[in-house]
Amino acid sequence: MDWCAIITDSLKDALNLFVFLLMTYLVLEYWEQKGKARSLALISRAGFLGPVGGALAGLIPQCGFSAAAANFFAARVITGGTLLAVFLSTSDEMLPILISKGVATEIILKIMGLKFVIAVLAGWGYNLIKREQILTPDMESLCEREDCHCEDGGIFKAALMHAVKITLFVLIISIILGSGIEFWSKYKLDLLIFSRPISGPMITALIGLIPNCSASVAITQMWAEGIITFGELAAGVLAGGGIGLLVLFRVNANRWENVKIAVILYLIAAISGIIIDFLPINL
Repeated sequence: MDWCAIITDSLKDALNLFVFLLMTYLVLEYWEQKGKARSLALISRAGFLGPVGGALAGLIPQCGFSAAAANFFAARVITGGTLLAVFLSTSDEMLPILISKGVATEIILKIMGLKFVIAVLAGWGYNLIKREQILTPDMESLCEREDCHCEDGGIFKAALMHAVKITLFVLIISIILGSGIEFWSKYKLDLLIFSRPISGPMITALIGLIPNCSASVAITQMWAEGIITFGELAAGVLAGGGIGLLVLFRVNANRWENVKIAVILYLIAAISGIIIDFLPINL
């Protein structure tokens, strides 16, 4: 097992994540201390467009957006539908891998377009069922759960403490998960998924839930090499919300709510993959 590569990749991901988290918490702290009323008015107007913006942000090949969305949701700045849209459209390393494999631009755009449409529809559906429209931002509760003593310093100090705590947590888990994925090699994944019309997308969706970029890399490479079907690829990258789920379980106190979001994310990804495999979709 290449421990050096695992630790190096985890440190690189953690560093990128730290920058996103720091910016996220700076925004949240500012809203809490300076612009709460103004931000509430902005959020209430963005209700219907929330999942659209979330899906667009998630398409950018950087898992930091899913981590930021998890924090925004925990602080009740965005709805569950917007969070779900971000998770579904996020795909970690999918885009760089597709480009490196020489996949045609037209095909890449179709894949991203499909993810965007599913993400937006799922986000709208979630908000409609849950009737989530207007939220009240609550950074104070998040600070209490993290025990960061935000009141002892300025906005930057509070944001820095939050970002460092979450980054260290994610780094430790990423090293553990990276080791597990390295042990369970790509070839074993091939045998597990190959030639399984219905269970294949269910398995790749489950793999996609693993909060580590190695999962999206393995799934995307297998599709580019013709080992798995397009439906299996779709299921894996739809469920692959980066480290967003990991951060959500770390920062959101409502564990049952976290479990429900994870289950919904998995079901949408798996069912979408199964349907796609049965449709005459040519890329």
